[in-house]
Amino acid sequence: MKAVAQRVAEARVTVEGELVGSIGPGLLLLFGVTHDDGPDEAVRLAEKIWRLRMLEDEQSCESAGAPLLVVSQFTLYGDVRKGRRPSWSRAAGRSHSEPLYEAFVEHLRSLGAEVETGAFGAMMDVASVNSGPFTLIVDTADLP
Repeated sequence: MKAVAQRVAEARVTVEGELVGSIGPGLLLLFGVTHDDGPDEAVRLAEKIWRLRMLEDEQSCESAGAPLLVVSQFTLYGDVRKGRRPSWSRAAGRSHSEPLYEAFVEHLRSLGAEVETGAFGAMMDVASVNSGPFTLIVDTADLP
């Protein structure tokens, strides 16, 4: 499981012209799942990101009370090592990834986070103003 975490001044997601999620200053998270991920990874990733000190003045979302906008993105597991067309074989399918996406979001909320989301599996337009810029890739394979 991995996420691209971006510190943003603002971010929003629209689907077919309709706003489905938006935040002010906080974190935009692009979230991906691979085949061997499970609920434990969702919990570990949520807790790590909630406490990461990547906001202004080295604050975390937890300490600043900052919101998060979580957007599913299977393309985080795209493989471009061969040829010109990415392979998606490392990305988990919807039946495996959607429950883990929901578990990730729910665990953030259980920690006290204000969480907005995109629409899982939809063609989304994501707009953001990256602040800093400050972007990290957080992968559960790299966490203790």
